[in-house]
Amino acid sequence: MATSLAAMTARRAVTFARLSSPGSAARSASLIPRRGLAGAADHHGPAKVDCWKDPMSPSKWKEEHFVIVSLSGWGLLIFGGYKFFTGGKKNNEEKLVEATH
Repeated sequence: MATSLAAMTARRAVTFARLSSPGSAARSASLIPRRGLAGAADHHGPAKVDCWKDPMSPSKWKEEHFVIVSLSGWGLLIFGGYKFFTGGKKNNEEKLVEATH
């Protein structure tokens, strides 16, 4: 962290030295801070896993997997309750068609 802070300070000093000398308007564009993507891989906390790799620990699942499994579970519960309380199939008069030759 200290090395990146020192590098950032050095870059700003060089940029300031360049801009203080007479130059074109294109040099003012170099004042825009550039943010690299190197810090995106810095995870905080334990790594998340797929729901099928550790099915008994929902706290370790990736957020997307947790949402999918939770919504599927609620849907199954609601549909199962609906089928249970409505008696399932209403039309119990199944007629067998006999083939006469």
